[in-house]
Amino acid sequence: MSKSKADQDQAPPDFETALQELENLVEQLEGGELSLAASLEHFEQGVRLSRQCHSLLDQARQSVEILMQPDNEDSAEPFDVKSADASPPSETSD
Repeated sequence: MSKSKADQDQAPPDFETALQELENLVEQLEGGELSLAASLEHFEQGVRLSRQCHSLLDQARQSVEILMQPDNEDSAEPFDVKSADASPPSETSD
């Protein structure tokens, strides 16, 4: 099942969708029943999906790194029972 040009021009899929599509393309390519032209189309689409997956993983990694920076005021802090017990209570405004 080859994607039409209109399908390829839509917004990029999320990571899970792109990975599933990539796995399906690989299975079809490994099946050996595609013509050369269809194999090339599948390979091209697979490269695009692979790049999309890598890009999404890089974005997720960067988000995690930002969140883990202790000096970033907007970042979430990891929960640590020892430091929570030792730290003074935080002031909250009512």
